[in-house]
Amino acid sequence: MRTWLTSCTFALFTAIAAVPAFADDDFNRREAVQKFGTLPDGVRFPEGITANPANGDIVVGTLDFGPNRNKLVRFDRHGKVQAVRDFGSTPLLGLAFRSGKVYIANLGAGKVQRIAANFNAGTPIEDVAALPSIGAPLARLEGNPDGSSDSIVFGSNGAAAPNGLAFDSAGNLWVSDSFQGALFRINNAATCAPSCTATPISHDPLLATAGFPPFGANGLAFNADETLLFVANTGDDRVLKFSMASHALTVFAEGINGADGLVMDKQGRLWVAANQNDEIVALDANGRPTLRVGEFEGIRRDGTPDGLLFPASMVILGDEMFVTNLALPLTSAVGDEPEEDVTRWNVVRIKLPKHH
Repeated sequence: MRTWLTSCTFALFTAIAAVPAFADDDFNRREAVQKFGTLPDGVRFPEGITANPANGDIVVGTLDFGPNRNKLVRFDRHGKVQAVRDFGSTPLLGLAFRSGKVYIANLGAGKVQRIAANFNAGTPIEDVAALPSIGAPLARLEGNPDGSSDSIVFGSNGAAAPNGLAFDSAGNLWVSDSFQGALFRINNAATCAPSCTATPISHDPLLATAGFPPFGANGLAFNADETLLFVANTGDDRVLKFSMASHALTVFAEGINGADGLVMDKQGRLWVAANQNDEIVALDANGRPTLRVGEFEGIRRDGTPDGLLFPASMVILGDEMFVTNLALPLTSAVGDEPEEDVTRWNVVRIKLPKHH
């Protein structure tokens, strides 16, 4: 458990304490997390993840701020590394799959890119669209228990920060911007090249944060009929709800410590990576936590995390959910975080429980 837990964490503990025991006798929240694949030596901090449903390949990108360290790694369905593509010094965030291509939120370049899903070390990387500089959203008022309110004013250096990616059924790619507090849409992203444009759809104070970790709008996931787009706000420990019809943005769930990646399963459960709690939380249609999965179990002999450690992103393939263990130290104090003990990084898998 992190030493920097915020007061919002109390709301999560309170909500989960009220959840009845899970009814599936075959499910154990700790034992459910199984190791899937290990990144090659020297490849660190897996963040984004997607899957190729045609062959079961799992693709992972890295969020590494070291010089010339970032890679895109492709695993086969058995967790064996098939290919590694170098991305140099530009950190990568969200990934998405569409029409035989992997789409990449390149944080360092401020743009969305793509590559053939069966890539190898020399496969060309294509630019899809750069996110424009639109600055910070307006100030936000947040209420206090005593009836007063605080005004949060957001700053911006004008740099775009593409993070979460999600395709709608029409082929439009939705992109969250963590630093500018925005949602962008790239129409017909699979076919618009070479003249794709990222159009701002929402530039809302709820999409920005003054919290920690310092990422606002993050993971994205649609509900089944695509009337709603859910957006994680990591620094605010929230999941937001964006109406596709009215473009209204509201708070869906609070107190999820480090809400990061999102994925919707076939039962209508919205799964949220709580990266500062080392767990995955399932929300029902009302935003209520109904299940939590995983916890940090220590460091394995091979240097990888056992269980979940700073889970960042998830993808569902069949009846399994695959999760990246980012395991990224965030504080400057030496010896303060278990992430400092990690020497190799991994991806884990969780068999989805059958019931709520």
